[in-house]
Amino acid sequence: MNKKINFKFYIFGVIGFILLLGLDRLTKHLALEHLRGTLGIDLIPGVLRLEYLENTGAAFGVMQGQQTVLLIITVLVLGALIYEYTRIPEGKKYVILRFLAVFIAAGAVGNMIDRFVYNFVVDFIYFKLINFPVFNVADCYITVAVLILFFVILFYYKDDDLNFLFSKKKETIGIEAKEDDDSSDSKEGE
Repeated sequence: MNKKINFKFYIFGVIGFILLLGLDRLTKHLALEHLRGTLGIDLIPGVLRLEYLENTGAAFGVMQGQQTVLLIITVLVLGALIYEYTRIPEGKKYVILRFLAVFIAAGAVGNMIDRFVYNFVVDFIYFKLINFPVFNVADCYITVAVLILFFVILFYYKDDDLNFLFSKKKETIGIEAKEDDDSSDSKEGE
């Protein structure tokens, strides 16, 4: 049984991705222009400051200097995200999964662009109060989206709601492939 492709989900996804990526690029550009070579700016003294940092690793500074490996990992994660995005069923129940996928993709691409262009990621937000590692807007997208994803999988979706993630049934780009269900149909009729 073929379903009509609903391009609305893909158009909104692409628009959201472009807007989020644009915000990340803008903030990193501003950090490069106004924070590089300075001592930083206290937004809330002792709590929050803008402080320029060139991160050659991943989150929390792991894998320092492994730009090629990090680029490969990012491309693989993006490929998996795009594949699963096309498999998410239509309906209001799954809108949150689409939003989260777009946020994660925008964050991953934002940092990937930095790695490709500069050979480091521009970080500039520092929570001095808790001495949290310096991060950027793309990191916020990824971290917040993954945390929300964890909670919606645990508390919102039921096991059956997420079967599409693990099924062998092909539902890419909103097209449902017909599988050989004759054996199950004949058992139901008995």
